[in-house]
Amino acid sequence: MASANEIRQYLAYWFQLGKKLIIKNGQEALLPKKVIVSDRYSDEFEECWQQILSPDSGDCYLEGTNETIAQLLTPQWEMNSCARCSMPVPVRKVGMPPLACPCFDLGGWPNTEAPSPRSPIDTQAHLSQIRDRLLKNK
Repeated sequence: MASANEIRQYLAYWFQLGKKLIIKNGQEALLPKKVIVSDRYSDEFEECWQQILSPDSGDCYLEGTNETIAQLLTPQWEMNSCARCSMPVPVRKVGMPPLACPCFDLGGWPNTEAPSPRSPIDTQAHLSQIRDRLLKNK
């Protein structure tokens, strides 16, 4: 089963490439301008996530996909990496896979010369891990 954190990361990565979240059964599209602020998701991203969880939002899905976020949160789905672009994609545990990766309509993607989408990074923790590895190798 894909966890809520994996779904959040999935959305954050695709938002960074300009994919929108379709809500209210296709009537509205959301795309946070800022997804990450330093070591956390932006307030705008968090508001988007809360809208996804709201029953008033109806079916919500990432632009270019057919699977709703509610479906992805069930045990039938897990997150894997796209064979073409290495981005997170939902995959059924049993049955036919989705028809295409959300990257199918992104011109010029994958682009190995541009920075890849990322998750928030706790720089203090990351620097501490580097320091610990360096001290260990002395």
